[in-house]
Amino acid sequence: MMPRAVSSVVRVVTVLVPALFLGALVVWPLLSVFSRSLRGVDGARVLEILTRSSTRSVLTFTVTQALLSALLTLLVGLPIAHALARYDFKGRGVVRALVVVPFVLPTVVVAAALDAVFTRMALDLDRSLAAILAAHVFFNVAIVVRIVGGFWATLDRRDIEAAQVLGATPFRAFRLVALPVLLPIVLGAGLLVFLFSFTSFGVILILGGPARATLETEIHRYAIFRQEFDVAAVLAMVQLAIVVLLSVGSARFQRRFVNTGRGVARRRTVRPDTWGRRAHLTVVIALACVVIGVPIGALIESSLRTGGGYGLTHYRALLEPLPLLPVTAAEALMRSLRFGLAAAVLASIIGVIAAYGVVRGGRAGRVLEAISLVPLGVSAVTLGFGYLLAFTALDLRRSPWLIPVAHAVVGLPFVLASVVPALRAIDDRLHEAAAVLGARPSRISRLIDWPLIRRAVVTGSGFAFAISLGEFGATAFLSRSPSAFTAPLAIFRLLSQPGAALRGQALALSVVIGATVACLAAVLERLRGEEAVLL
Repeated sequence: MMPRAVSSVVRVVTVLVPALFLGALVVWPLLSVFSRSLRGVDGARVLEILTRSSTRSVLTFTVTQALLSALLTLLVGLPIAHALARYDFKGRGVVRALVVVPFVLPTVVVAAALDAVFTRMALDLDRSLAAILAAHVFFNVAIVVRIVGGFWATLDRRDIEAAQVLGATPFRAFRLVALPVLLPIVLGAGLLVFLFSFTSFGVILILGGPARATLETEIHRYAIFRQEFDVAAVLAMVQLAIVVLLSVGSARFQRRFVNTGRGVARRRTVRPDTWGRRAHLTVVIALACVVIGVPIGALIESSLRTGGGYGLTHYRALLEPLPLLPVTAAEALMRSLRFGLAAAVLASIIGVIAAYGVVRGGRAGRVLEAISLVPLGVSAVTLGFGYLLAFTALDLRRSPWLIPVAHAVVGLPFVLASVVPALRAIDDRLHEAAAVLGARPSRISRLIDWPLIRRAVVTGSGFAFAISLGEFGATAFLSRSPSAFTAPLAIFRLLSQPGAALRGQALALSVVIGATVACLAAVLERLRGEEAVLL
């Protein structure tokens, strides 16, 4: 009876702790915004807002561009993920590190990078759907490569090779053996890309303009410029409802298709030692260079450009006090790194606990899984405003540590997206055998679960760190003092004022952020090495 009682207590704790975390930092702020904005608004007003032709038009475009962005990102990211998971080649770690760089850049910089590409190519696409889709693919391809690629690398190829020995073609063996295992992971990554594109703000605002409005930009417009908080709240509720529905659907799909009959083995990669493999790898690397390398190259080139040619003038200015900034850009960057580390640690701790609750919490776990993706669909404007309203009574609005906590909330879904499939893929017979031998639940988790989910935790925490470095919307609301001034805020202030020198300094700071994260990603890749992973 004791093991069963302990198991029940663990199940309750793993659901209750993340539920309290999300309740205090997501549900409470949102309720504060909605109760304040919808006070005195009747059902007829809500129905009138929902049935407007402008609302239908905005919703249609929001869903369309997000769906196209997700499909294109999968189309580009899956070949790169497969090549990095399958082939062992010189410079592989560098490529994996560079893939993450676009994801950590602030959205305003991503838009600036794409604008620089179109300007250099003399293409008038800065207000088009094509520019928005290109920016979203550039920004989100890291999600597919890291999440799907990390899981793809753990697939046991013995089943695929056995199918080929029995006469199946490589494509048929992949479709019948590997694809059913990969499908929930691909769906999860695609959903994350859809949600990021669905709630995209800076990219739409800069590249789309008024003609390409989405729910996110309309929430901002009605809340900030028109002061029509009831309209903004209704649109935010529509956005939130769509996110919850998608989360529930994705969770059911993953529970239905996840493969749990796998064991432990060592990752196996192959050298591109044949003509076909070399050609395949060359094409994929070329694709990555075009999608990721060209915008990054344009960003670096623009940051080096000065009035008389090229130089490091803009980079040297980052070490000096600037009238527009309360601290130097270098100090803002160091603060962003500290906040990012704190956010990654907090998101990883809560995320691992929540992952156990999702997998083993029954019906409560399914509810928790749906709620955990809500932060991805909440407007940063709405969430930041909600923090100001919710934490007024507690006098926490001026605490600089509220910022990494808010960043951890946004990073939590990425930890869950990485860890939950890994936990679900662990064979329950391993737990049963350990329990029969007398192992306690804590010992089972330490000796069986942790070696198998360690890789997923590293991936999720890396994403949480990257998100924190580039987060702007909620930070803009919560930053009340120089001690809370971050690098994205510095970039935004520099870009908001006219002048080639200020723009160059903003782009230089963006390059430094990208280079810092690329180096950290390369170090993590090296430390992770060829450790045993889940198959």
